[in-house]
Amino acid sequence: QWSNILGGIDLIRKKQGKQVYGMTFTLLTTSDGRKMGKTEKGAVWLDPAKTSTFDFFQYWRNIEDSSVIKCMKMLTFMSLEEIAKYEGLQGKDLNRAKEVLAYEITKIVHGEEEASKALEAARALFTGPGVSDDMPTTTLSAQDFTDGAINAMDLLVKTSLAPSKSEARRLISQGGVSIDDVKVSDFTESLPIDSFEKGYVIIKKGKKIYHKVVLG
Repeated sequence: QWSNILGGIDLIRKKQGKQVYGMTFTLLTTSDGRKMGKTEKGAVWLDPAKTSTFDFFQYWRNIEDSSVIKCMKMLTFMSLEEIAKYEGLQGKDLNRAKEVLAYEITKIVHGEEEASKALEAARALFTGPGVSDDMPTTTLSAQDFTDGAINAMDLLVKTSLAPSKSEARRLISQGGVSIDDVKVSDFTESLPIDSFEKGYVIIKKGKKIYHKVVLG
């Protein structure tokens, strides 16, 4: 883009006779050089219709340790003095810094109210009963069940946790799916409708993605 920036500066100088300047920013990358923002689903979007506020929050809450301080400096309005408080943290102590980072970025993009909801939902998963009204949610109807049950692969597709049955099968075969803290060990498994006696189940995909399924 450097040539485009120089071209724009020169064009304004010639057309308007004014001096302007081009500004560049460091490309935001992970420690291995990949562009930050790419996920299993394709990308992290600012539009909540494409990336829910909760998933947006969780993305930043779960970034690699080495990127936390860099992202605080580049993506938030936190003062350098405030950021300095977190620079020496390591291990589990760094989770507090990640939570602050996720909240600050989510607040900028989605507003303070939505950021607070995402924070409460995330805390509920790890320190509370494991469920929140603000989690990504899919509602099933009786028509989604066959003979009183729904296949695990179908459930993953309906919740958009997998784009296809083949991907759902791969996730299950690799041990990456749990329902109410019970690992799904076989892609032929089905979830009986009476599993929803409390009104919902929680699906965990991998280590970081949670989804609530309710029976409407």
